[in-house]
Amino acid sequence: MKMTDKQMLTTMFEMQQKLNDDTNGKGWESGYNKFNRIINWKRCIYMECAELIDSFIWKHWKNINGTPDWQNIQIEVIDIWHFIMSLALETYYNNKMGGINEIVSYILDNKSFKTFCKEKLDTNNIEQMEIINQIERIINITSGVYKNSFEMILSEYFTVAHECGLNLKSLYKIYIGKNILNSFRQNHGYKEGIYEKTWGKVEDNVVMNKLIDKMDIITPNKLYNLLEEKYKQLK
Repeated sequence: MKMTDKQMLTTMFEMQQKLNDDTNGKGWESGYNKFNRIINWKRCIYMECAELIDSFIWKHWKNINGTPDWQNIQIEVIDIWHFIMSLALETYYNNKMGGINEIVSYILDNKSFKTFCKEKLDTNNIEQMEIINQIERIINITSGVYKNSFEMILSEYFTVAHECGLNLKSLYKIYIGKNILNSFRQNHGYKEGIYEKTWGKVEDNVVMNKLIDKMDIITPNKLYNLLEEKYKQLK
């Protein structure tokens, strides 16, 4: 059965809430995790944005004729989405603006989101320096003090994500995969520093991408079990 835009957004926010609860402990919206470490979602966003920029061929002194790795770029875009959703959950909770239903309703009315829900763009026709400039706008917003910053972050994010070859359907598919991978990492010692992120000669992100590409319908339990099988092969 085809999912509506509202259902896809709601599912992602529910999964993000659970991931944050499991990783940071209940009550993380207060700004501290269960280890009393400060949580700063805006910092998470702009640091991930810097990683996203580094996925492009931006250096004037190195690999100037190279081709962007769009698959890796899209993974970085999804990583940013994790933190934007977390910021939304924290913001709405602390300001008593409601919960997931209210956040989803707000996003559905966002103009950039409506454009994002259309067909994916061909990345061959996109000027990568223009995307970098837009990513830097997200960095400026999240590292500065702005009124209505959440609305600005959303609008810029969906524009960037669309120009990186994603739309809502593809973002949903990759997000589900990355969410399950993040849970898998936490369950296998990521926070303690004992998790092996490189599986053989590739990162676990690549393994996850190959698995979801073969799945018509992504079932979280099935994907988790497949990751478990692949990870055991490293031992």
